[in-house]
Amino acid sequence: MEKTLEQHPSNCLKIVLFGPESSGKTTLAKQLAAYFKTEWVPEYMRIYLQKKWNEKQEKCEVIDLIPIAEGQMKLENEMTPKANKVLFLDTNILEIKTYSEYYYNGFCPSEINTCNNESVYSLYFLTGVDVPWEFDDLRDRPDEREKMFCTFENQLINYSLRYEVLMGSKVQRFDAAVKIIEEMLKNKMDVNK
Repeated sequence: MEKTLEQHPSNCLKIVLFGPESSGKTTLAKQLAAYFKTEWVPEYMRIYLQKKWNEKQEKCEVIDLIPIAEGQMKLENEMTPKANKVLFLDTNILEIKTYSEYYYNGFCPSEINTCNNESVYSLYFLTGVDVPWEFDDLRDRPDEREKMFCTFENQLINYSLRYEVLMGSKVQRFDAAVKIIEEMLKNKMDVNK
């Protein structure tokens, strides 16, 4: 039986767009996937919680965390074999863990912690909050963006994960990300020669 919170192995680079709400992750994931002619993984948390809001006008609860994490990993595992050298993720398990701990006083289900500890990613792009906050049904903390950014960065530091901060306009972020990824792909090719 397949474990629902287990990352499938892959030879492609997995790049995570990581950061607070309304910081440009989805836009950048789509742009980078188009540029590199590959796939991107949407944020399952947004899909799941939008459906819940539309049907019941209810926000996220602790009981939603495991289904959200399972859905995120399922999407990642489905898209991984379709990727062309690099896969972009508009969030991952560490983002779910970060939000869980932030919203629920440090609590995160052990299954999510285990999945986070066992999953491997090539690079995180930490998206800055220097872009305008945009309202929607799910976003609720416009005044805590700087605090959230620090929370997200501390997670990357605590886990000793490789990351790059992306700031500036959409064009500046895109250009910086492309340069970094092209160098990573070149280095990967050089190693495989």
